[in-house]
Amino acid sequence: MKSFKAFRLDTVNHLLWRNEDRVPVAPKAFDVLAYLVEHAGRVVTQDEILEALWSGTYVNSEVLRKYILEIRKTLGDRPDNPEFIETLPKRGYRFIAPVTDESGIELAALPTSLSTEERATEEMVEAEATPLELESSSGKNRLWKIAIIVVLAIVAAAVIGSYFRPGRSAADASSLNNASIAVLPFADMSPAKDQEYFSDGLAEQLINDLAKVSSLKVVGRSSAFQFRGKNEDLRVVGRKLGVANVLEGSVLREGNHIRITAELTKTDDGFQLWSQSYDREIKDIFSVQDEIARAATEALRLKLLGTNGHPFASTLRSANPEAYEAYLQAQYFSGRGQSKEELDKALAYTDKAINLDEKYAPAWALRASVQNAMAEVALTDPEEGFRKAREDAERAIALDPALASAYLALARTQIFCDWDWDAADTSLTKAAALEPGSVEIFRIRSYRSRVLGNLDQAIRLYEQAVALDPLRTNSYSGLAYLLYVGGRYEEAQAALKKALDLNPQAAFVHLTVGKILIAEGKPQQALAEIEMEPLEWGKFTGQALVYHAVGREQDSNAALAALIAKYGSGAAYQIAQVYAYRGESGKSLEWLERAYKQRDPGLTEINSDPLFKNLRHDPRYTGLLKKMRLPI
Repeated sequence: MKSFKAFRLDTVNHLLWRNEDRVPVAPKAFDVLAYLVEHAGRVVTQDEILEALWSGTYVNSEVLRKYILEIRKTLGDRPDNPEFIETLPKRGYRFIAPVTDESGIELAALPTSLSTEERATEEMVEAEATPLELESSSGKNRLWKIAIIVVLAIVAAAVIGSYFRPGRSAADASSLNNASIAVLPFADMSPAKDQEYFSDGLAEQLINDLAKVSSLKVVGRSSAFQFRGKNEDLRVVGRKLGVANVLEGSVLREGNHIRITAELTKTDDGFQLWSQSYDREIKDIFSVQDEIARAATEALRLKLLGTNGHPFASTLRSANPEAYEAYLQAQYFSGRGQSKEELDKALAYTDKAINLDEKYAPAWALRASVQNAMAEVALTDPEEGFRKAREDAERAIALDPALASAYLALARTQIFCDWDWDAADTSLTKAAALEPGSVEIFRIRSYRSRVLGNLDQAIRLYEQAVALDPLRTNSYSGLAYLLYVGGRYEEAQAALKKALDLNPQAAFVHLTVGKILIAEGKPQQALAEIEMEPLEWGKFTGQALVYHAVGREQDSNAALAALIAKYGSGAAYQIAQVYAYRGESGKSLEWLERAYKQRDPGLTEINSDPLFKNLRHDPRYTGLLKKMRLPI
């Protein structure tokens, strides 16, 4: 235990105390402080600290300066009149406060003054480390832009040139092959707290940008955004998401002026690989996004992983900043859920963005995605909704052939409406080439594989989606359904348990558990599960199935009647499921024909759905498969 002024440094337990209060400090910042205290009274160079604390790993000196700044803030130290840490330009640092070890022996007592020249240099260093504190006059802003380009160039050159020092162990080097990152939602620091849509949009675009890098695991939005406002230890975040690195930051917007901070941190030890601050006008937001994505990937040494080295260029560019604003609003509401209210708002904002900039490809692609979502859950007429989605997706591709989201939206229409499996494969292949790390592309490719009967491939693809989105309930319920279809009931139930652990009120989970229990010959247990299904039409469907399984035909008929009366216009496929399972082939085929005419999205599952096994040899059933160009 070492003491200096009001502080006590417990180097055994890695704790810092101010009088009787514990002071929070990041692990690496603690290590830097401990090293300085251990060598109090002596000048220690930057190279000495880096070699002592990060032996064998390349660390840019800017990162060390940031830790020094963080320690100063923790101790309440001032660079212009230091009490603890003295900076000696071009030489290093010296801990100048009197230090006493546990035996009570004073180790150091040094003067605390700096010469005028040293103070001026120190102030310049601090300004470089915290550009948010710079004045925003036009002249100084231009100088800052030049400075940041220089700094990024230096960082990039250092990282690209030597992410590892010579002699780095093979075990450490292997971690590079598991490069992984999560982009947490950027904090909205604006005075009115009304810029969440903007900060979310920035983080989401960074996810998409990083997903373009081959061999990089990028956690999906749904899982990463679950840490919004939680201020959780990044080591815990890393364990929960299964990533080695986290990119986080904040957005402060006032009018057309915006300040963005971004930090890339290792989750195993809290070491900060890279950090930067940006002070710009809203019209420059795209260049900021490009710089953040580029700097983060360079800091991860992705050139060794096969990236082509081309600079990032935001796919969200618009000549009209208001169009970009409307796009972000649309993206915000589309990501909040699948309710009609949220999707209507998203659709309205995409319309606004397109009206402001009719050549804005991302807005066309997002509108296609929203219209797909509404058609898939029968919030709009499916045939009409999918038609509009196809037109918008094709317009987006014509405007920007390098837009992955446009190909993905087109693929969904080709799968759920056109049943054009080859065209969907072409669209998905193009999307995957543009964003190989996109979790949504893995999901849709998995769905296409299942529809065409390649269940093993579908499961493998979906397992990759789960790895990229490990905290999303639907990741596990979707995988569980595939395992149920494949007869792997025990694995399916384990995945469903994970889904319920994440969200006890998750839709479809109890329904799928019920279907598994029915298949296992446990209808009474299935009945108990079905009664817990929160989604009404799902509950009606499950009840009609399970009551038949236990011989309660009157109750099965009542549940089916309720399903038809309340959801008949949008649940033709589910109604056909019940009739097929109950052995009423004629009625099942009638509802399947209705689903065919309505372009019911559920119909694509017909070839793999276990509930239709009673129809497998009916020529009318095989005729339907032919019309949908499905394998027989």
